[in-house]
Amino acid sequence: MGELKIGRIVLGVCQTNCYFVYEEGGHEVILFDPADKGAYLYEKLTEKGFQVAAILLTHGHFDHIWGVEELKERSGAKVYAYEEEREVCEDADVNVSGNTGRPCTVKADVYVKDGEEITAAQMTCKVIATPGHTKGSCCYYFEDDKILLSGDTLFQESVGRTDLPTGSMSALVRSVKERLLPLPEDVKVYPGHGEATSIGYEKKYNPFL
Repeated sequence: MGELKIGRIVLGVCQTNCYFVYEEGGHEVILFDPADKGAYLYEKLTEKGFQVAAILLTHGHFDHIWGVEELKERSGAKVYAYEEEREVCEDADVNVSGNTGRPCTVKADVYVKDGEEITAAQMTCKVIATPGHTKGSCCYYFEDDKILLSGDTLFQESVGRTDLPTGSMSALVRSVKERLLPLPEDVKVYPGHGEATSIGYEKKYNPFL
């Protein structure tokens, strides 16, 4: 397997990070959180010579799922989400899209379990359940390449908000401390908003932890 590379397209009213992970020299990507404009995402990736092999959701908030339907329709890729996030994905009130004037729901093709490994385009990541931002928030960990897609669970010097439906600050802090901070300090963290960080940096400088 070649070295993994990660690209980012920032989309939507919340400036959400939409990541695509691929092998160096490869032509297939795993796409994380199609934040908006799924057709645009598809076109931009196609221009780069990429095909979408799978769509993975860190959670079901509107600003992470608005582009799912269009991207899935054009790419034919399956959508994956953590099993505890089903209600958030499938209920426009719970995922807050109903309050935006643009209600949206998503039914994942595959609801995965904590600790389950997902393999697409010969790349494998592990599901790490991190409830708190929502009850079914999760992160995806490429262990060999020390890459963590943290969604809205862990940010650079911050953590996700917990004042929306199914959120819990105590659960979120516990998730980060028990599930993420034990990872190697040189693991690169790619959050749902803002710039990348590392586990080691957050151990030292994150005031919420």
